[in-house]
Amino acid sequence: MQLTSLVRRSVRPGAIVLAAAVVVAACGGAATPSSASPSGAAASSAAGLPNPGATSVTLQGAGATFPAPLYQTWFDAFTGKYASVQFNYQSNGSGAGIKAITEQTVDFGASDAPMKDDEIKALAAGAKLLHIPTALGAVVAIYNIPGITDLNLDGDTLAGIYLGTITKWNDPKIAALNTGATLPALDIQVVHRADGSGTTNAFTTYLDTVSPDWHSKIGAGKSVNWPVGIGSPGNDGVAGAVKNLPSQTVGAIGYVELTYATSAGLSSAKLKNAAGTFVAGSTDGVTAAAEAALANFPADFRQKPIINGAGDTSYPIASYTYLLVPTDWKDAGKAQAIVAFLAWALNDGQGLEKDLGYAPLPTTIRDKALTEVHLITANGAPVWP
Repeated sequence: MQLTSLVRRSVRPGAIVLAAAVVVAACGGAATPSSASPSGAAASSAAGLPNPGATSVTLQGAGATFPAPLYQTWFDAFTGKYASVQFNYQSNGSGAGIKAITEQTVDFGASDAPMKDDEIKALAAGAKLLHIPTALGAVVAIYNIPGITDLNLDGDTLAGIYLGTITKWNDPKIAALNTGATLPALDIQVVHRADGSGTTNAFTTYLDTVSPDWHSKIGAGKSVNWPVGIGSPGNDGVAGAVKNLPSQTVGAIGYVELTYATSAGLSSAKLKNAAGTFVAGSTDGVTAAAEAALANFPADFRQKPIINGAGDTSYPIASYTYLLVPTDWKDAGKAQAIVAFLAWALNDGQGLEKDLGYAPLPTTIRDKALTEVHLITANGAPVWP
């Protein structure tokens, strides 16, 4: 079946849907053998990577908004190379992605927070998922303060803001970190995520690590009981709330992945790192944190957010983001497509990350992830032996 056009639409701001003009494969459908490789094994491209074959498929995914701009670019590029593969990705938050892949309503999930033990136990009997890291990103504190484009914060002040104990931008604790700046006597309007979120997991893990008060009262996770503030869904929703509701959010603060701060034209605070240096969120700062933590990368790939990584240039809130992929597939055509996509993403796709505000995987982690892709099977047969 030849696909003649793509339809792109947004379900809500930040959601990504790439759908074929003709729907060719439903999630969970019967096995579709590949005409290119009847045994289910993926053919290799000239570069030694597998290709998806000629069978037309639509891969259904859901989850993290954190990497959504990157995934949009990847999906476009991969479909441009292999028109037989289409993507339908709903960027509705890491919690929703874990729920969808657990309930097997999608082909793959996406999360910035690795699955917890109890979430893995909730999988269907016999089901196994791989955590495939795809990129790293910085979680930054964005703000909307008229006339202020340079701001320093540390763990104590950021926790105080989100606990509601620091309520004015000219609070003495903030002023002490910003010598020479004229901070306004403006109320701080706190914005947080309204959905289950890997970005929230990284942000609250930071607060939980640096603030005993936060640790004792709130804790860390994809969702927490926020003591103050208004909630908005998605990284895009938080950025929009901080920027676009002036009657409510002049003086606002929120947290998003770096790319969303850049695209919204919002300033983000420099955070004090473990070395005592105020560091702006950047791909270089995230890479420095990841490289410093390589020795502690877990064998099961469930790396928690890297908080206060070692090094003068390390940014203090760095997070891997993952695709959650079943190890065994009933649909051989989809299995071949996902293997080819993952192999491409971990090779050619890495070169597209930095310009979009993400940090490519460290080489050792990329190589380990490629080894994981070889574990994917179609009805028990290796797809990429």
